Amino acid sequence: SNMYSELFNIQSNLYKALANPKRVEIMHLLRDQEMSVSDMQSMLGLPQANLSQHLQVLRDYHVVTFRREGKNIYYKLSHHNLIQVSDLFRELLIDQNRGNGIDRELKLSMKDLVPVVHDPVCGMRLSPKTASYMLKINRSKFFFCAEGCMKEYQKQHESR
Repeated sequence: SNMYSELFNIQSNLYKALANPKRVEIMHLLRDQEMSVSDMQSMLGLPQANLSQHLQVLRDYHVVTFRREGKNIYYKLSHHNLIQVSDLFRELLIDQNRGNGIDRELKLSMKDLVPVVHDPVCGMRLSPKTASYMLKINRSKFFFCAEGCMKEYQKQHESR
């Protein structure tokens, strides 16, 4: 039974690591690729010190691994099943929040891996399921990899 206790503690620590929306967003951004800290910083729109703190927590709890290449540091998820878990949680939350607005827009698109679109700011390949954010402008939908790209797009279009 001590083994089970230890496993519950480890599992609880993983939940603690993901108990911040920005860390979940970072995990989501790394879903299919390894990324440099500078790329993540611009996509997330976070100050470098703030991003570094989040990445340190994710490293401490073995959510991400990293490697250095010259001056650059690259991160990736430590295990491919983390994205499956995240996607299952998102679907669960959409189901649980049925009827209060979240499900109408997301329910259909969360299950769609196609069509493949590109983030209009950074060019990352996305689908409605893999996007972190969506904007509706007039009758068009725009999908974004992270909050920083979405805010940059909004800023560009407000100035027009």
